[in-house]
Amino acid sequence: MSGHSKWHNIKLKKGKVDAQRGALFTKLSKEIILAAKSGSPDPEANYRLKMAVEKAREFNMPQENIKRAIGRASGGNDEREIEEIRYEGYGPHGLAAVADVATDNRNRTAGELRFLFGRHEGNLGESGSVAWMFDPVGILEVDPAGKSEDAFMEEALFEGVEDIEYEPDLAVIYTQPARLAGVRDDLRARNAKISDAYLGMRAKTKVELQGADLSAALAFLDALDEHEDVQRVFSNLDFNAVPAEALA
Repeated sequence: MSGHSKWHNIKLKKGKVDAQRGALFTKLSKEIILAAKSGSPDPEANYRLKMAVEKAREFNMPQENIKRAIGRASGGNDEREIEEIRYEGYGPHGLAAVADVATDNRNRTAGELRFLFGRHEGNLGESGSVAWMFDPVGILEVDPAGKSEDAFMEEALFEGVEDIEYEPDLAVIYTQPARLAGVRDDLRARNAKISDAYLGMRAKTKVELQGADLSAALAFLDALDEHEDVQRVFSNLDFNAVPAEALA
């Protein structure tokens, strides 16, 4: 998963200068809307919203767009309501994938994702069709800030932490879902640099793909990740076995 997170973050960074990433602000706006709907419209009183706003600012989203997204969460206009939906299915070579979506038109999104899965030699499944292959987890992406693996592990092992995957530029901490907020707060108390915190899915077992099969799987995940309604993608691809050059 740390490989997946690193791959996703590389893609977002490229979005700053890549004209093909035009959907980035839309994705960021939807996360702000959903975060504001889940709690207070004040980022200082709503950690999910604070994280969403900070990420939007990191990618140079105008303050006016941020305020508009927060205002939309109150439902004070005629725009359609944004809802969260989870889709799942199989991609090429039996790859299992779960996509968390934010959409104002579930019929349109379902049709587009069904077409996307089919175009990549997969199929969109029913609810539960691949979810049994994953465990629900809390996920925190943290900058180790120059700490060694041993030092970081020692500081990050709080109650509720189930696993840690460390890389010098990104560490991924997995928690019990109910302990995500508590672990996040413990890390914040130690001034950890948290870049993201969310509820997600982690594959119970992972598959290794190589050559053309790997290329097809990455192309599928890339297309899924680029869909403007898809906020997060989880798969059972073993990213730790993927060559670094393939993630760039």
